[in-house]
Formats: sequence, structure tokens, C-alpha cells
Amino acid sequence: MALTLGRRSVGNGFRRAIHHMRLNSVKGQRFYNTTVSKEERSGNSGNVKVMVITEFPFLVSRGTGGTVVSERRGVVMVIGINRPEARNAVNQETAQRLTEELTAFDKDNSLHAAVLYGVGGNFCAGFDLKELAHAGSLKLEQDVHCSPGPMGPSRMRLSKPLIAAVSGYAVAGGLELALLADLRVVEESSIMGIFSRRFGVPLIDGGTVRLPQLIGLSRALDLILTGRPVKAQEALTFGLANRVVPDGRALEVALELAEQVSAFPQLCLRADRNSTYHAVFDSSSFTQAMQYEIDHGLPVIPAEAVTGATKFSSGVGRGGTFSKSKL
Repeated sequence: MALTLGRRSVGNGFRRAIHHMRLNSVKGQRFYNTTVSKEERSGNSGNVKVMVITEFPFLVSRGTGGTVVSERRGVVMVIGINRPEARNAVNQETAQRLTEELTAFDKDNSLHAAVLYGVGGNFCAGFDLKELAHAGSLKLEQDVHCSPGPMGPSRMRLSKPLIAAVSGYAVAGGLELALLADLRVVEESSIMGIFSRRFGVPLIDGGTVRLPQLIGLSRALDLILTGRPVKAQEALTFGLANRVVPDGRALEVALELAEQVSAFPQLCLRADRNSTYHAVFDSSSFTQAMQYEIDHGLPVIPAEAVTGATKFSSGVGRGGTFSKSKL
């Protein structure tokens, strides 16, 4: 098997994701810019399996913070953790930058969704334990209302969808960051788990709060108590992963998913999303959850539902079609 490396310097770093493909049978060319070596061009073609570095040239660093890169793509904000040399482990600088980026996204009314990914083949290996070891201790605010979490945005309640594009390792605090997302697109070879169990590092970025709600108490305790690795297909069975895709395609599919949900009427989508979170995390009773739902759903009817019903009456969307050109 040949190994081909492509590398492009952009801003404060480079963007790359590993993708396996066969020569003359390349998928997803909309985003991929591949490089083939001279030996491969002159050698046998057809059934030669190649590992290439896939680049996303539209992802350009914004600002001066090199540990996090971001770029707007239409109504979608793409945010990348950019510490590939540390498997994208988060240090204090990275935590601050992630918080700034997601705060800016949430406040920008022209943005409808965000995608969070890791540069260089890994989503995030958790908090940088080397920094913790050298510092001896971290000054953390205990009141969760007063400051971000150790991983940065983990204490946030976003008002708009966030999709995690998971490749490689998403473990310990990295898994907690993935749990912050509404949806997780996970590559086939990815590994998730509470690897921090081995070193006595507690889950203080929402892991014990979000994980049981996502996959149930029994399965959550299995992962939390044992710290064992979870592969993509098992994560899909659990509901921890929402989509499993071939290696190298998580970012592409996450972007497509973000664009899909961004195309729907946004007041309705956000009202339903926020009501779902309220029912799971904030509601004191079934009746209270139902009241919240109707209180926040009714204003959407004159704002968006009447227009939508008129479109449907004229024939748009018949047969269950979701094509944007027909909505």
C-alpha cells in the first residue's frame, strides 16, 4: 500500500484528514484535493489502495488563535480544534478559544448551525494532562454559572444546532465535547470512551449529565465505570453516534447535515429543539414540559406555519419530499 501525503499551509496551520480510497474510484470530490506520487502515477492503476491526505481549502484560520481554526460556510460555522501534535487535547488556551468561537456563533443571528471537528485525524483526546501535571493544579470556578468548563464550552446551552464530526479518538473530555453537540457523525475507525478513568481525572464537563440522557443509565454507567473503548458501530447502536461514515468523510457529511437542517424554517426548528432540551433537562413534570412546548410553539404558527401550510396546499412538498428546490 502506498502512502501519499499532501500538505497545504493556510493561515496558522494546515487542515487535513486521512481518507482511504481506490484510484479511479474517488468519492466525495466536492471537498477533496488529493495528491498522487510519481511512483503511483507510473505504476499499476485500478486496484491499488492508497492512503491520501484530504484537504479542505475553504477552511481558513480566523483570528490569531492557532489552537482553534474557524470559517464561515454560508449559514454554517465550521470550527476546528487545531492541536494535531497532541491529538487535539485541549489546553487552557484552546478551551478559551473554543468558548469564544461558539459564543460568537450563538450570538450571530445570520448563522443557523455549526460543525465542530478535529484537525489532523483525531477529534479530541480530552484535556491536556501534560499541562495539568506541570501546573500541579488548575484554578477552576466551581459555580457553573460564572465561567466556562475546563474544556471550554462544555457548560453552554446553545440555542442552535451543533454537529460534531468525529474522527480518530474522542475520549475523556473529548467525548464530553462531542456530547455537547446535537448530533455526532462518526467515522468507522473512531474510538470513543472515558479513558480518563485510568488516571483519576473526573468528568466535570457534563459527561455524567449528558451521557445518561443520551444512551440511558445502564449503558452510561458501563462506559463511565470501566472507561472502555467504544467503536463506531457500537456507538451507533447505543445512540451515541447518529451517523457512521467511511474514514475521512465525517467533516463532509457533518457539513451536509448542517446545511440540511439550516434549510428548514428556523423559528420552528429552534422552538422544537429547545423544547426537547427543556423537557429532558429542565422540566419538573410532564405537565410543565407540555406547557413549555405550547407556550413556545404557538408564536411559530403565525410566523412560519401558516406560510408553510399555504405552500403545502399549493402542492409543494407532496409525497414527503425534502428537496430544497421543492420547498
